[in-house]
Amino acid sequence: MNIVGKRWTIHILLELYKGEKKEKGFNELKRKLSGVTPRILSARMVELESEGLVVKRVDNSTVPARSEYFLTESGEDFIEVIQGIKKWGSKWKFNNSECDRSVCKYCDL
Repeated sequence: MNIVGKRWTIHILLELYKGEKKEKGFNELKRKLSGVTPRILSARMVELESEGLVVKRVDNSTVPARSEYFLTESGEDFIEVIQGIKKWGSKWKFNNSECDRSVCKYCDL
C-alpha cells in the first residue's frame, strides 16, 4: 500500500497501460488525468520509477528534451492486480455491466 495507496498512483498506472502506444509523455499524462497537479504527477512518477513500476526515457535529440514513461514488466504485472480488484468490485460492490464488459486497456472511463 505504500507504493500504490497514494492518490493518483493507480490512475497513472492505468493511463500508462491504456491504448496502443506504450510510452506516454508527462504532458500527455497530465492532460489525460484531469485534476492532477504537475507537482503531484511529478512526485508520483519519481516514486513509481524508484519502485520499479515505471521507466523514464529521456530523448535529448529534441529541444526541449522529451521525457516518456512506460510500464516495466513489474508494472504490467501490477495491472493484473488492478483488474482483479475491478473483477471483485463488479461481483460484490457495484453493478456496472458496461465496465464488466470493457477491457481496461481500451477503457476511457
